[in-house]
Amino acid sequence: MAMRGDKLESVRRRNLSTVLELVHQGRAQSRAELTASTGLNRSTIAALVAELAALGLVNETAPTASKRVGRPSPRVVPDPGPAVIAVNPELDAITVGVVGLNARVEHRVRREVDHAVSPEEAVAVIAELTDALRTEIGDERRILGVGLAVPGLVRAADGVVRWAPHLGWRETPITRLVEDAVGLPASADNDASLAAGAERIFGVGRGVADLVYLNGGASGIGGGVIVRGIPLGGVAGYAGEFGQNRPGLADAADRATEHGTLEDEVSRARLLEVLGLHAADELEFEEALLASREPKVLVELERQQRILAVALSNAINVLNPELVVLGGFLASVHARDPEGLELLVQRSTVPAAWEGVRIRRAALAQDTLLIGAAELAFAPLLRDPAGHSGSAPTTS
Repeated sequence: MAMRGDKLESVRRRNLSTVLELVHQGRAQSRAELTASTGLNRSTIAALVAELAALGLVNETAPTASKRVGRPSPRVVPDPGPAVIAVNPELDAITVGVVGLNARVEHRVRREVDHAVSPEEAVAVIAELTDALRTEIGDERRILGVGLAVPGLVRAADGVVRWAPHLGWRETPITRLVEDAVGLPASADNDASLAAGAERIFGVGRGVADLVYLNGGASGIGGGVIVRGIPLGGVAGYAGEFGQNRPGLADAADRATEHGTLEDEVSRARLLEVLGLHAADELEFEEALLASREPKVLVELERQQRILAVALSNAINVLNPELVVLGGFLASVHARDPEGLELLVQRSTVPAAWEGVRIRRAALAQDTLLIGAAELAFAPLLRDPAGHSGSAPTTS
């Protein structure tokens, strides 16, 4: 009997996880849709929704009008109470946000820095901003943990940053440092890998099984790959370092650095320089890039587009994705001339591999990395709602 009871408990917990994930991701918004998506019967769905509501994870609201025959089904939406802290430490700024279920970025604070901060400096800023945000949102919110999107190689097993070259971090136990500073469980992964997952779940890649994501930031270029719906991590979680590749160029005059990597050649810092800007967030950068008609800006932008096109064609030839997503400053490079960039990529790509490929900018825009980091922090709750929903409310 104990074995049967254990099995039933395991099934119940798995079903709770499935229902919460569907609601969190917006893939089912009523009991009827949950029934259709899971294959469970209506009474089981009703019981699971009631349990998730009792745990403070979902709410039921009045049904919306539909063309279905019979009584309308109540809507099931995420409860606004649970939240996580999402963090993106970069070369020019540290961004911290509060993110709720269903990828709701409710608060974000960007602290600009004028040098590559040490891990200790970064953690001090993260702790300060986190304390301020926890005070702002009040004691009634349940903060479940911290997720960090780090521009570097992060070991999947324990969140140790093996190498973040632009930040100068090596073998940094960033999750332990953050946990000690803020008193919350923390987890970390590569920023672009997390962003790839965020775009696939909530953004332009929703429903796409095979995609390549490239992110451009102050710390260079990183990437993430989804293959048949599964993130491609590699043995230790280091896959996707497109920025360290060295694209071959048809015209040697396009090369700005001798034997330079992709992120040496396609560079936000170089574009800021020709734009005459010292620093800018993503929105400010894009506005300046799209508005400029300065010849030196156009020349540099076109050079970077040609090199980026080679890198994208190499990725398409190797991975044969359905979708290529560009985030960070690469989204702005794409926005300046999307048709021209696609034509350059097509010319360098094997025709059969190019068939059906789309190149799009990240739909989550400046929130992409924070949402990716938040998914990392929400993962324990989504895996086992009954076992991870009882975290204490935040305290100032």
